[in-house]
Amino acid sequence: MTAKVRAAIIGSTGYGGVELIRLLAMHPQVEVTSVISSSSAGSPIAEGYPHLTEIRTELLDGIDAAEIRAKAEVVFLATPAGIASKLTPELLEQGLRVVDISGDHRLKSAAVYEQWYNKPAAPEAYLEQAVYGLCEVFGEEVRGVELLSNPGCYPTATLLGLIPAVAEGWIDPDSIIIDAKSGVSGAGRGASLGTHYSELNENFKAYKVNQHQHIPEIEQVLTRVAGRPVVTTFTTHLVPMTRGIMSTMYARIAGGHSQQDFIDLYKKYYEGRRFVRVRPSGSWPATKEVSGSNYCDIGFAVDERTGRVTIVSVIDNLVKGAAGQAIQNLNLMMGWDEGLGLNFVPVYP
Repeated sequence: MTAKVRAAIIGSTGYGGVELIRLLAMHPQVEVTSVISSSSAGSPIAEGYPHLTEIRTELLDGIDAAEIRAKAEVVFLATPAGIASKLTPELLEQGLRVVDISGDHRLKSAAVYEQWYNKPAAPEAYLEQAVYGLCEVFGEEVRGVELLSNPGCYPTATLLGLIPAVAEGWIDPDSIIIDAKSGVSGAGRGASLGTHYSELNENFKAYKVNQHQHIPEIEQVLTRVAGRPVVTTFTTHLVPMTRGIMSTMYARIAGGHSQQDFIDLYKKYYEGRRFVRVRPSGSWPATKEVSGSNYCDIGFAVDERTGRVTIVSVIDNLVKGAAGQAIQNLNLMMGWDEGLGLNFVPVYP
C-alpha cells in the first residue's frame, strides 16, 4: 500500500483551515501531520473547535519551515492576506509543495495586488510561478506543480458561471454585471461590527462596492479566456446565513442563443467534471443545495425581450470556495482522481 502524503496546514484556526482538517480526515491518500497557528501555538485545536476533538488532538505547532519539512510533503496556507507571500519562498526552498488558499499569489501583477490588497506583493518570480487552480478550467496546468494558488470564493462561483459563454463568444464581455452574495463565514471568525449578530440578523447589505479585492482576479481570468481586456461591474452582499455564495450574472447575448443552447453548451464544456452540475431549463440553484459539498450548481434564464442571459451559480464558500477546491487541486497536483476525499452529497436541509 502506498504511503499517505503528509500534509501541514498553516492558519489552522481559521474557518478555511478548520474545514481542511475536517475534509482531509476523510481523504484516503493524505494524513494531516501538523496543524500550525502562530496565534494559538501550544494550544489543543479542540480547545477552540470542540467538534475536532476526535479528529485532531495534538498541540498546534509554531511556524518553522525546516520543522514542517520533517513532518510533511505539502503545505496548505490558509492564512490572511500578506502572510503566505512571506512564508512561501522558504517553504519551497525546503522542497515542500505549497497550496496557497489566500489571495497572495492569484494576481500576476504585483502592482495590481498592492492596489487592491493594500499590502506588499509577493516577489514577481513567485507570482509568475504560481498556477491558478480553477480545476474545471485549468486542471491540466495543475498537474505536478510546486506552487498552487487556490481561487477565491467569489471568483470560483462567478468564473465557473461565466467562462464557457465567454470562451465561446456567446455573451458580450463588456456587458457583464455580477451580483454576488455570501454567507458570513466568508468574513472569517474574527469579531467585527459588520458581523455582529444584531447588525447582521434580519439584514441584507452591500459592501466593498467597486472595491472588492476579487474584482481584479475575476477580470484577470476573463481577460485570459476572452483574449482581450475584460472589465466587469461586481457588487458583493452579505446575507444572514453561515455558508454559501450565490453569484447572479447578467450579460447581453451575442447571437440568437436560446436558454437550452446555454444549458447544452455548459453541459458539454463541463462534461466529465463531476463537481459542476448544470440545471435543466426552469430550474435555478439555491445555496442550501450545495451546502457542505464541493459542488457548483449553475442555472440559466434567457430573456428574449432584453436580449440578455441571467446565469445563477452557487457554491459552499468554505468547500468549493476554499478547502474543498484546495483538496481537488492537491489531487490533480499528485495525479490522483480529482474527487478523492470529496465525493459526498450536500447537507440538506
